Amino acid sequence: MAHVSDLIATDIEHYLRQHEKKSLLRFITCGSVDDGKSTLIGRLLYESKMLFEDQLAAVEADSKKWGTQGGDIDFALLVDGLAAEREQGITIDVAYRFFSTDRRKFIVADTPGHEQYTRNMVTGASTADVAVILIDARRGVLTQTRRHSFLVSLIGIRKVVLAINKMDLMDYSEKVFRDIEDQYREFARQIGLEDITAMPLSALRGDNMLAPSDHMPWYHGPTLMGYLETVDLDETRLQSGAFRLPVQWVNRPNLDFRGFSGTVSSGVVKPGDRIRVQPSGRESRVARIVTANGDLPLAVAGQSITLTLADEIDISRGDVISIAETPAEVADQFETTIVWMADEPLLPGRPYLLKLGTRTMSATITEPKYKINVNTMEHLAAKKLDLNEIGVCNIALDRAVAFDPYTNNRDTGGFILIDRMTNHTVGAGMLHFALRRAHNIHMQHVDVDKAARAVQKGQRPHVLWFTGLSGAGKSTIANLVEKKLHAMGRHSYLLDGDNVRHGLNKDLGFTEADRVENIRRVAEVAKLMVDAGLIVLTAFISPFRSERALARGLVGDTEFVEIYVDTPLEVAEQRDVKGLYRKARRGELTNFTGIDSPYEAPEDPEVRVGTVDHSPEEAADLVIARLRELGLIG
Repeated sequence: MAHVSDLIATDIEHYLRQHEKKSLLRFITCGSVDDGKSTLIGRLLYESKMLFEDQLAAVEADSKKWGTQGGDIDFALLVDGLAAEREQGITIDVAYRFFSTDRRKFIVADTPGHEQYTRNMVTGASTADVAVILIDARRGVLTQTRRHSFLVSLIGIRKVVLAINKMDLMDYSEKVFRDIEDQYREFARQIGLEDITAMPLSALRGDNMLAPSDHMPWYHGPTLMGYLETVDLDETRLQSGAFRLPVQWVNRPNLDFRGFSGTVSSGVVKPGDRIRVQPSGRESRVARIVTANGDLPLAVAGQSITLTLADEIDISRGDVISIAETPAEVADQFETTIVWMADEPLLPGRPYLLKLGTRTMSATITEPKYKINVNTMEHLAAKKLDLNEIGVCNIALDRAVAFDPYTNNRDTGGFILIDRMTNHTVGAGMLHFALRRAHNIHMQHVDVDKAARAVQKGQRPHVLWFTGLSGAGKSTIANLVEKKLHAMGRHSYLLDGDNVRHGLNKDLGFTEADRVENIRRVAEVAKLMVDAGLIVLTAFISPFRSERALARGLVGDTEFVEIYVDTPLEVAEQRDVKGLYRKARRGELTNFTGIDSPYEAPEDPEVRVGTVDHSPEEAADLVIARLRELGLIG
């Protein structure tokens, strides 16, 4: 390395043992573009002697090629590792770096300053203990400063370093520093940031980075490195909280051992403590705390452990083990704040997967209550959330889960949203509280159930979900199939797209959000009709795979038949019975499927019928034949 201490040279094992015992601080740097974040981190890496000789040689060469400091080292290049960043002189992704001093280990996330990369900043901040918010002394508090400060507050980072950088360009003026500090503190009070340490810096020149600056004798606070090395971590706060262990793994190496493994997210536990397993509510006592290095008399937040219990109770991955006296809450509906991270908008009614702790389940977001203008803190009406927008929304899960409000526990109160089709993370959120109706509304037991109704009607209830472009022939074929089922003595009902929009869904338009809600309502009605023992036929364009997946999930895979009426766009447009394609081509009809709104064709439907090679009657016969093959009709 560039610098090797005598300890490392003489006793590497002793050095490594000391290194293992150091505390770890995670911090994030954020601010506007060109405030000097990468330069600041590069200076910390350089001064902490964490660079190899070849790294130094490379950055010296890169400084001559890409750098902005003439012949001097451009410290920003130690962080800006991507070629695209170097060429543009900007940071476009979250860059994580590790470094260490004699007193502490550090992981720093350098996040992009551009507004369009808000999601990257949220990712970097999600595990941070401290936020270093940079301000260019020449420009003062900017919109992006307020944006990042709000996100820091939202994510729950309690300690903030206000790093007023580039003081060398302002002649190290105390008045400039004090004016910016006062302006920032006034804003910080509005968003609940209180633990703020302001310091004047020049990351490029090294002023107040590791040693007090001779250029600013009027400043008597800590240096940046001094602060980072000594700031108190949140470990004591987490340990003082109620005990929570999200179960990651049920450990059964043999018939004589059954333990429940995970990382303690908060609190303390010891053998003999009474615990409650949630959401089931079953209780027991801790028998042992098992680790790879032997049993422990006590386990605290941050430790990975395996608990064995005094009683044989059913526990699965995703359950939460709580201390019995102060258990987590259990609910299936919540108010949340969501940061949207996907190019496709968040649409109310669309199903997503939600991962909370170690449990993954299906979730549906209702219409957002409002979105937040993070530049002004104004609450704005919203029907959807676009990329990088933040909104307060109610959310409903398909099952009850154990949770804590995010302000109490990040692990049991923070979640991510996942697209069901692509498996991509599309949002991150924070649970505020359970909605009261989640506690008051319960499923009522009924004695006459779906099975009894099916026996009465002598048939297997199921849904025939016809999907395809406008003009494909869905309604015509569905109508013929129902006539054939009726002739066979089957009890059925046809839900047609146009007919439903005259009643149940007459309040909905044709925006993407309204089309999602249209299909969600139809799917719920179809589910009720299947419960009534009927064979339900639906004829809707239903252009999005995710909504068809929602319908399948509601009804059940064995009772859902997706029928793709496969008609090429040019054929459907030639038919144009209702004249809709002509209107769409003239611009008189917006959000029309196939023209200016996409149709996502089924990837693996149970039935595919083509209307180019088959007449409607032949297509209906193919559907009936396929239903017989599936055993749904005799």
